[in-house]
Parts: sequence; C-alpha cells; structure tokens
Amino acid sequence: MPELPEVETVRRGLAPVMEGARIESVELRRPDLRFPLPPGFAAGLAGRRVEALGRRAKYLLADLDDGAVLAMHLGMSGSFRIERRNEVETPGLFHHPRSEERLHDHVLLHLETRGGPPASIVFNDPRRFGYMTLLPRAEMEAHPFFRDLGLEPTGNALDGTALAALFAGKQAPLKAALLDQRLIAGLGNIYVCEALWRAGLSPRRGAGSLVRKDGRPTARLEALARHVRETIADAIEAGGSSLRDYRQADGSLGYFQHRFAVYDREHDPCQRPGCRGIVARITQSGRSTFFCPVCQR
Repeated sequence: MPELPEVETVRRGLAPVMEGARIESVELRRPDLRFPLPPGFAAGLAGRRVEALGRRAKYLLADLDDGAVLAMHLGMSGSFRIERRNEVETPGLFHHPRSEERLHDHVLLHLETRGGPPASIVFNDPRRFGYMTLLPRAEMEAHPFFRDLGLEPTGNALDGTALAALFAGKQAPLKAALLDQRLIAGLGNIYVCEALWRAGLSPRRGAGSLVRKDGRPTARLEALARHVRETIADAIEAGGSSLRDYRQADGSLGYFQHRFAVYDREHDPCQRPGCRGIVARITQSGRSTFFCPVCQR
C-alpha cells in the first residue's frame, strides 16, 4: 500500500492540473470501488471547480467550490494518470510506462483546465481496494474515515512533547505505537523502520519507556520525533518509494528505496558508521520489521 510520502507525491503531481480546473463530467465505469460510491456522486462533482488539492494522512482531498470535498484513497494498487489530447503525461526521472490495462480504469474526471488543454484524471485500481466519497467539508472531521485519525507526522506539531503525551503509560512496542493511526496518522511500515534506525531505537522496546515519570519526553524521544519528520520529508523530496504497484501521478518512479538503511535489507551489514551489526527481520503484528539488533536499543 502506498505510504504517506507516495500519497503526497501523487498530490503534487495532480495539483497543477486539478487546482482551478472545472469538472465538466464524471465517467463511472462501475458503481463501487472498495465501497459503493455514494448516491449522486457523479452529479455532485459535475460542474464544480477544484479550489485546492490537499492531503490528510493517506487521503487526497479535493476541495470544491460548493464547500464539498472529494476524498480519495489509493488503497493497495490504486493510481492516477493524467491524460491530455490522448497522451499520457510522463515527465520526470525514472520513467516507467503506464499499464495498458484500461479495464481497471474505474473513475474518470474530465476537466476543463485553467489556461491549458482539457485533461482527464483517470483512477486505475486492479485490486479495487481504493475508495472515494463526496461529503461537506464542514462534516469531514466527524466522518468515520477521518474522526479517529491522529497527529500528522509532517509538521512541527510532531515533537517530543506531543509523542510523550501519546506514549505515556503505553507498554505497546514502539513500532506498534508509531503505526497506530489513532495516535499518528499516515505513518506506515517502511518509514517507521527507517525512522527507528535513524534514531537508534529498537522497534521492540516499550513506547512508554521513552517518557519520563513527570510526563516529559526523554532526549531519545525528542530525537525520534525529529527523525520521523526528517524521514518523511526525505522520502517526499525523493518522490516516494514506488514499491510494487505505486507510480507517481506523472508516471515517474521515486528513488527513496535506494536510500533504505534497513527496510528489505535482511542479512545486509548495518550502514551506521562503526556498527558491525547485520540487519535482521522479525514479525510484529503480522508485519515485517527490519532493524539492526546491535545499534538499535
């Protein structure tokens, strides 16, 4: 499943085309994705102008000129492509041809763009684990998709003090706490492994062990908060990891996977200078965890 940096990369690829554009029509090739599309979905989008394209956790959010928001989730294999004049735009590094499996094109937004030729935004999803909905922006935070989402990991709000408040008294393993979407929204397996390696922290240690008795963060928890933010920022800058089914909205591949220190590097030497450890893999809550058992404590 694409993680937060991949979703942010998709947002940045779609924004120049979608923002300011008018949705002339919506073509639905099927009535459902992972969930049924809401009644009046196509009619509610037709004629609307996209004011902004944002993101919350792993959701893409298109704010419309009538106060509604189109919420989109990529699921496991969902992707977007931009088509103009019967051509697919694929600028950027690490170009990879788009799939020709048009039978998996499920939702098409036909746009009248501002200052450019007409464009179509095509949502393709072979596994159909992605989903979309249309709802009033004022009601979004109370919607079941969003009401339990925690803190965003990309801004300065994620600091040691915030993590201390979230982790205080928790005996859950540190990795499990970081992956809990009710605490921190959008963190996934790959970047949690990488951030823990950067911070030199074991994924197995208790989350609450990094909080002082008075509720203040330890220096190591302060460092973890910084490394989480920096890991996500580095991955976004690199264009996402582009693992398995993921492609950028413009067709380019990201290259952060070439910088992985531990993820998917089982049996490789640890990359930390001076460390003679070997990257190990364990299973936590059904997910693979990659870490160095020597320098991560």
